[in-house]
Order: sequence, then structure tokens, then C-alpha cells
Amino acid sequence: MWSPWSVSSFADPSAGDNPVGEDLSIRQSAVEALGDLNGSIVVVDPNTGRVLTMVNQKLALSSGFIPCSTIKPIVALAALREGIISRNTKLAAEPRMRYYYGTSRIDLAQALAHSSNEFFAKLGEMLGFERVARYAREFGLGQRAGWHIPDESPGVFPPAPPRVGGVGLLASFGQSIEVTPLQMAAVVSAIANGGTLYYLQYPRTPDEIAHFAPKVRRVLSGLEPYLADVRQGMAEAVLDGTARLAYDPDEQIFGKTGTCSENGARLGWFDSFSSQGKPKYTVVVMLRGGRLMFGPHAAEVAGKLYRDLLERVRAGTQARGLLPPAPDFARH
Repeated sequence: MWSPWSVSSFADPSAGDNPVGEDLSIRQSAVEALGDLNGSIVVVDPNTGRVLTMVNQKLALSSGFIPCSTIKPIVALAALREGIISRNTKLAAEPRMRYYYGTSRIDLAQALAHSSNEFFAKLGEMLGFERVARYAREFGLGQRAGWHIPDESPGVFPPAPPRVGGVGLLASFGQSIEVTPLQMAAVVSAIANGGTLYYLQYPRTPDEIAHFAPKVRRVLSGLEPYLADVRQGMAEAVLDGTARLAYDPDEQIFGKTGTCSENGARLGWFDSFSSQGKPKYTVVVMLRGGRLMFGPHAAEVAGKLYRDLLERVRAGTQARGLLPPAPDFARH
């Protein structure tokens, strides 16, 4: 049977990795969650910028990929900060939104939860390329996210919008942008922690680990009042949107899926963090291959990882007789 995909969905994603210096417990959970899928998982402490594990280091570092719909939180923050919309502004979206909301006019949280391309294409057109580019670069797109991490690609942010589709396609699909999973981990960490963009550090030697100290790249000034609105959309994506396969009743997860294609491969992204207040983990999953690779599947992989990490914490705490009651994050 003919297939448009020339890249396999299956591989040994940890082959060739050097895990020295990583949190080996977190790495084991990430490797098990990814299984034999062709993809990468990056886990970061969003409060310090420390890389805790990086499965498939070559894929995570050495080349950039279209971010697909994971560009949308940056566009949302730009539109809020520039006064283009408020959290309650409703714009026209795809007819499929009638299935979820009974109307095709939706607000920002709903557009993030169900990844409305029409909503974000409109935002991109209202902002214009220069403003979208300014905020994207403020989040570090087109620049290396790491602090002296060998073989890291800076990715690409284009000097002009795509000739076909323009800024609307860039703002809704990430067309013409190239990012690495490591870069996206830095972006999501800043959304999670309240607006601090850290240099991501990957300490490898005992001395580097012993002397690790966070390095702030910049504080994203002016965005803090709007982060809660974007987080709400990311929370709804997991509760009842495109990322619901990541849902865990025992832990609140915030995330954004992305699905698109490039160079004979289908890409599935899920950018996420767990727990509000002081988030514990940023988890970025990118899958690459054929029909199986799409954003909801990446969310499912991340959900397995989060659940395993929580089980490991609980097992350790229970062994010490300190197990707290599990929180209840009810669906709606």
C-alpha cells in the first residue's frame, strides 16, 4: 500500500544516548513511556532550567522541526499583551467547534484547548509578522536554548512570513519555523514558572552537578498578567481537548498538542508542565514518522511518563509513611 510517509514510526530512541549526569529514574520512566516509537522526550526543571533527561539526544538537539500548533501559546501571549484580544474575546473558528461548544465563535481558552487553526491564523493576521516575530524571538526561537550544550541547533525563525499562507499559516501551524525539542522545553518552562526564560543547562560531570546554579536568560516582562489565560487553555486541552490522553485525575497537567508534516514525516508534539504554583516538570514529547505520529499520541506518551513519575514519588513517600492525599482534578 502506498504511503506518503518515508520516515519510520519505530526505532530505538535511546540508542546512542549518553545519559551521564541525568536523573536516571526520570530517564527510565521516559524511555519506558516512549517505548519503540521514533521520537524524543526532554524533561526539564522549569524552576532552574536544568535538563533532567533527554531521550534521543540527537533528535532533541541536532536539527529543527516545524513546531506545528505548539507555536500557538506564544501567539496567544503576543495577542493578549498587545491588546488585540482579551481572554473573553470570541472569534470565528472552524465549523467543527459546533460539536464542542454549539457555536463556531470561541474564546482563547477554547481555541487553545481544541487547537483552532482559524482562530490563530486570524490572530497572526491581526498582529502582523513583525510583532509575531518579536515575541517569538523574545522566547528564544531561532537561538540556542542551552548553555554550552554541544551539538545544539539554534533552529530557525524566518526573516519573512511564508510566501504561501503568510503570517496566518506561521501563527497557526508554525510554517517556516524550525525548533528543537530542547527549545520548546525552554519556552514551556517560561510559561510554567511565571515568565523567566532560563538557559537550559545539562550538567554531566560530578563537579558540574555539585556546582549547578540557574542562569537566567531574560525575564519576559509584561507577560505575567496574561500567563494565567494561556495556562487555562492548556489545562482545558488536557481536561477535555486535544491533549485529553494525558489526563491524570491525581495530577494537574497543562499542555498543547501539535500535528503537521514535513520532509516525508508526520510530526506529533506535546509541550507540557505539571502542577500549578511551583511546577515540578516540563515535559516535551516529539514523535516523528508516519500515520501514528500526531499530537494526541504524543500527549498519551507524556501522560504515561507523568503517571509513572507520580507513582515513583508515591512509592518512595509511602515507604516513609508520608503519603499525602491525592488531589482531585475533576473533568468538566
